[in-house]
Amino acid sequence: MSDVAIKRPAAGMPKQVLFGAAALIALTLVGATASRLTGVGRTQMPNATPIQRLSLRFDDQPNGSVLVRRASDKAVIFTIAPETNGFMRATLRGLAQERRRSGIDDATPFLLTRWSDGRMSLDDTTTGRDVALEAFGETNAGAFARLFVSGEQK
Repeated sequence: MSDVAIKRPAAGMPKQVLFGAAALIALTLVGATASRLTGVGRTQMPNATPIQRLSLRFDDQPNGSVLVRRASDKAVIFTIAPETNGFMRATLRGLAQERRRSGIDDATPFLLTRWSDGRMSLDDTTTGRDVALEAFGETNAGAFARLFVSGEQK
């Protein structure tokens, strides 16, 4: 007979470790549920209300300028001169490209909103895209803020 040792399979995890892992998972789920239901430990931004809104259309011109029109009466409220206002151009280009990719025409105006908490946003309601303009700095947001002054109905 040969003296070959028969190896036994390795022992499983100790039961205490498995019970500890299960207890940790259960405690995590209970804590997350309690936080969701009570609001404890959550951060929530207060609801802001719009204080100024402007529906706008942007029309590219053959000379490279962009006419900014108030959607209600199609009046030109601002002209973006060629090779100026890079942030405005890049923002508008991105929104227009998303519309083209989605097969959406440019009939629906964009919505520029100033919020009660100081934020400002440019929304495309057709694609659901919302650009938080203050996220790009005060100077860039200021480029769009000028439109509120020039866009007021006379």
